[in-house]
Amino acid sequence: MKFDIQKLDISLEKKLQHKIDFKTKPLGSLGVLESIAIQVGCIQNVLNPKIAKPTIVVFSGDHGVVKNHPISTFPQEVTSQMVMNFLQGGAAINVFSKLNNIKLKIVDSGVNFIFPTDKNLIDAKISMGTDDYTQNSAMSIENSNLALKKGAEIVTKIYSEGCNTIGFGEMGIGNTSSAALLMSSFTGLPIDECTGKGTGHTSEGLLQKIEILKKAKSLHKAQENPIQILSNFGGFEIAMITGAFLRAAELKMTLVVDGFIVTSALLTAHAINKNVLDYCVFSHTSDEQGHQKILNYLKVNTLFNLGLRLGEGTGAALAIPILKAAIAFLNEMTSFESAAVSEKSNL
Repeated sequence: MKFDIQKLDISLEKKLQHKIDFKTKPLGSLGVLESIAIQVGCIQNVLNPKIAKPTIVVFSGDHGVVKNHPISTFPQEVTSQMVMNFLQGGAAINVFSKLNNIKLKIVDSGVNFIFPTDKNLIDAKISMGTDDYTQNSAMSIENSNLALKKGAEIVTKIYSEGCNTIGFGEMGIGNTSSAALLMSSFTGLPIDECTGKGTGHTSEGLLQKIEILKKAKSLHKAQENPIQILSNFGGFEIAMITGAFLRAAELKMTLVVDGFIVTSALLTAHAINKNVLDYCVFSHTSDEQGHQKILNYLKVNTLFNLGLRLGEGTGAALAIPILKAAIAFLNEMTSFESAAVSEKSNL
């Protein structure tokens, strides 16, 4: 697929900065909120931006490697069980989305389970999980491109409903391993530096996981084509998030980036079109060890570090109120002149 993502237009940056500088506060005193306000204003190309119908989409998929190798402390069926939990409103992402008035969409990208029809579930299933990447590519090139397309189509529909701010979450037992392999392939870092404990491995379990991933990587020739890398190691949920990122940036939406696995999808999207980064706000630094290294590779900073490593889009859900605060002060805070407050003395 081709994505026409424009380099961010920063022609309003000086006007936005001027507007901020004359608010009733010392210069720069709202810190990162000021940077967010400028970025969102430039994305929307207006001096009075807004956060409209913020939405988080949780993409779910299973990984064939889990059936044959102990890369996770949880069995594969937990993926489908957690999707049911999302649909019933019982997960952390449900709680945070409800608290912060964020729309929540759940997607079956490729879970090894047939779900009953549910108005809250988007059926985008490509297959009953990926293949085992220790034996074959996780996905065919055709299915990788199909996943990109489906992710893009889901975002297009959400955008058509009036959303301009979107975040992505994921659910898939074994997907920290896919994320580590993608990270190693795109950054050139060794597997040891990309792999963490995931859902709670012991130190011994982590070493075993690393050895499995090293063998998997050695089975696949080094590639420069990002779609081939995605096909070798990705999951259907990661591939759909990649397409969703690219389409959302193409539509000039504000993208709120979650943790390690979602950032690995962004790493893939970045390899396809580097301009996607201009539209991203990075919510948090995950406790999964590879995440900070991806952030360093992309040369970006996050809004907070709360020691989160849950996934589901929870970090993005907690960040959206910060974006709302940035836009609120930009639009609603008075200026020195309108509030009849004296500015800083020149003495």
